Amino acid sequence: MASLDNIKAPVKNELEEFNRMFGESIKSSTFLLDKIIKYILKQKGKQIRPLFVFLSAKLLGEINKSTYTAASLIELLHTATLIHDDVVDDSYERRGFLSLNAIWKNKISVLAGDYLLSKGLILALENQDYYQLKIVSDAVKEMSEGELLQIEKSRFLNMSEAVYFEIIRKKTASLISSCCACGASSVTDDKEKIELLRKFGELAGIAFQIKDDLLDFEQTGKTGKPAGMDLKEKKLSLPVIFMLNNMGLIEKRKMANIIKNHGDNKEKLNLLIEKIKKSGGMEYATDKMNVYKNEALEILKSFPKSETNDSLQNLVKFIIERTY
Repeated sequence: MASLDNIKAPVKNELEEFNRMFGESIKSSTFLLDKIIKYILKQKGKQIRPLFVFLSAKLLGEINKSTYTAASLIELLHTATLIHDDVVDDSYERRGFLSLNAIWKNKISVLAGDYLLSKGLILALENQDYYQLKIVSDAVKEMSEGELLQIEKSRFLNMSEAVYFEIIRKKTASLISSCCACGASSVTDDKEKIELLRKFGELAGIAFQIKDDLLDFEQTGKTGKPAGMDLKEKKLSLPVIFMLNNMGLIEKRKMANIIKNHGDNKEKLNLLIEKIKKSGGMEYATDKMNVYKNEALEILKSFPKSETNDSLQNLVKFIIERTY
């Protein structure tokens, strides 16, 4: 597997400039908010989403000011949604750091998330990048719908595989597809190419989320959250759906009862995880993930070979081979 540093190589300088610009773009004169922002900037992740933006742009043309706006807009939205997700999920850890709500409680965390979202909208308007703003606004709508659909279905534990894919398409893939579409639209007006890269991002995003779901069953702690956290939150991922759909009614009721009523019981949760692994659900989800990976890679074959194209291919491979 190619290292992330090697994948970033074609846009290394642009990413460094982006990091500088991003820090400047979210500064605030309000002392508390500026303190929170400095804390957020310390939690630098793998930068997967800005990387999709810059590589998609460079695949089609020359990176420019509009590309930087796109990357900042996406990163502001992503950071805001992570903050709000931690509040909704009562999560107190993020990337090995205490979450904002663990330190400053829910009210301040929600307001900080709102601030970041508004900064993204203002940035796009100031630079008159209206098409990018439309793409990202559509993603916000999709992400909200996906989250609400997941809550609705998880409440009754009656999620089908089709609904699962609809949820992850909206919740996760919509943002990665926006990265690619925004990056592409920053350098070209060719709607066909923009749509191709949007679809590429959607397929890669679905594969990304399936990998996240698989990592939830790991006991290594590399994910930054305890194993089985999704089960505790009654979130039905693909391995769980596969298991429930391939067992007898009585056994299915037992497993559903653990998910619904005993998520905090470590012994029962471990039993459930073991059942999922023995059911073949992990292998089934892995196979599905590889189908989406291959479809994404197939789209890249329609673009000329280049170092940037290689990096995009390796980025897709990286997000499904990662261990955290």
